Amino acid sequence: MQLELLPVTPAERSGLLDRYVSGYAAVAAAVAEAGDRLDTAAAGGWTARQVVHHLADSEMTSAIRLRRLLAEDDPVVAAYDEERFAEVLRYDTRPVEASLRAVEAARETSAQLLALLTDEEWARSGTHTETGPYGVEDWLRTYAAHAHDHAAQIRAAAGLTS
Repeated sequence: MQLELLPVTPAERSGLLDRYVSGYAAVAAAVAEAGDRLDTAAAGGWTARQVVHHLADSEMTSAIRLRRLLAEDDPVVAAYDEERFAEVLRYDTRPVEASLRAVEAARETSAQLLALLTDEEWARSGTHTETGPYGVEDWLRTYAAHAHDHAAQIRAAAGLTS
């Protein structure tokens, strides 16, 4: 599926940045609410523990993607096999604390960069191996929602929502 690069209005960008910045708090709250139910799963889905580890790996990957978009001319942004990561990186058994810190650090450092971007830097782009053209603004659209979506998934996996 190819994404179309659409410009973000200043108001939309501001809202996306706010949502991006608040993403870690949403995840931390969901994990706290899950408590001792980190190893339960919604029907056919990952456990809350697995979601936290996925989120950490995804957020660290996203931080590198942002940096490559900013520092390299027309970078190729590679996809990765999320299921393979979950299996090989033992998402089902590891404690979640370090992964939560990784999410927090990746988001904090990326938010610092985003706050400093010029209009020219916001317009930078590369190519995603699965979706085609992929720019800084597309990155922000994706990752502004990412942590919030996974916070909801953590709550669902822990049986906190219906």
